[in-house]
Amino acid sequence: MTTAGVESQIAEWRAYVAGSASVNGHDVDELEDHLRQQISDLNDAGLADDEAFLIAVKRMGDLDDLSREFAREHSGRLWKQLLRGDEAEPSLAASGVFEALAFAVGAAVTIQVARLAANVPEEESTWFARNVGLFVLPFLAGYFAYRRRLDTLQWALLATPFVIAALVVNLYPWGTDSDTEILAAVHLPVVLWFVIAYPYMGGTLRSHERRMDFVRFTGEWFIYYVLIALGGGVLMGLTGAILQPSGIDPQFIPEWILPCGAAGAVIVAAWLVESKQRVVENMAPVLTMLFTPLFALMLAVAAVVYAVTGLGGAFDRELLGTFDALLVVVLGLVLYGMSARDPSTSPDWMDRIQLVAVISALVLDVMVLGSMIARIGDLGFSANRTAALGLNLVLLVNLAGAAWLAGRFLAGRSTLHRLERWQTAYLPVLALWAAAVVVVLPPLFAFD
Repeated sequence: MTTAGVESQIAEWRAYVAGSASVNGHDVDELEDHLRQQISDLNDAGLADDEAFLIAVKRMGDLDDLSREFAREHSGRLWKQLLRGDEAEPSLAASGVFEALAFAVGAAVTIQVARLAANVPEEESTWFARNVGLFVLPFLAGYFAYRRRLDTLQWALLATPFVIAALVVNLYPWGTDSDTEILAAVHLPVVLWFVIAYPYMGGTLRSHERRMDFVRFTGEWFIYYVLIALGGGVLMGLTGAILQPSGIDPQFIPEWILPCGAAGAVIVAAWLVESKQRVVENMAPVLTMLFTPLFALMLAVAAVVYAVTGLGGAFDRELLGTFDALLVVVLGLVLYGMSARDPSTSPDWMDRIQLVAVISALVLDVMVLGSMIARIGDLGFSANRTAALGLNLVLLVNLAGAAWLAGRFLAGRSTLHRLERWQTAYLPVLALWAAAVVVVLPPLFAFD
């Protein structure tokens, strides 16, 4: 068995162990390190790779025994229901619905009080827009911290970035019609979402397996939130239509119900992901299979059209922003598709389509980057141009690395696990750039 063969076998073993409900991502990392050490010791003793792997796995013991052992030793970091059989359906209380509702009500009340204080929508309040993420996401972080049973120190560490963010966005001397203020308002929820990863991962940040779990959670949360938003929109529309003949002004619906519903749904969607994972796990491969070819086709056509016709002056400010958003969506689609895939399986046609999407996005990114540099050369740096340029550079590195590793995986020279590690290791870079836009960019451009 070659080294690549051993890596493939280890990836298959890791996926099998990770399927146990009583073993989290950090535990899997520990088990993998132990397995690799066993293989290395057996290699030193003169055994071939395939023999060393088989004996090392045998020494690791039965998966059920390992699960029970880890559940006993790390019970503080495991869900209470993990020791129950997979067949047992958790009760309503065990599913965490009451805790979720409590945090959802807290978020709804907070954003409603803030809206009244800012007199929105009668007045345009930049203060309210800057702090929207701080009105809601701390409750989501608190929900996960409570469910994961974080200790006092971990609670304090979790609160620190929220406090710093609140001080930054409220103490900075923002100018009138400030572009940096708008950039901060847009990027702050992104920064805080990355903070949510800490309590979601149980107070650990190093586990690549748990990072991929957070990527999976983000995609599934988005699906549920969109479904809740669509259902809520229909409900509000019908309510307004029913009340209109009675003479009651339906204006109270968007003013009172919409903010509360949008804030509370953030926590409710997270609870749905936690308690209904098997439902969404069935949806994820279907959605990936549906949208990946469509995006790959659209990106490939766009890359060819722009390469043939030339950019010219087509890339104005609005179109550059659109392409930035498109590249972020492609990155999200790649990550979500990867999170829904079994890492132990061989490359298939979907992996090839995904590579086409990544390469096409990479080509478009290079063209957009060239247009941005030309625009900056003509007009100079501004806050918006700097933020867009930085995002393109960050995405360029990510897409280039993803294309290289995906190509090696399709050629049989690497494993999908390496591509996953690249993406999960790159997540802090995305978080740091978003944080830089909020903290560094405003003073750099005098808060204009």
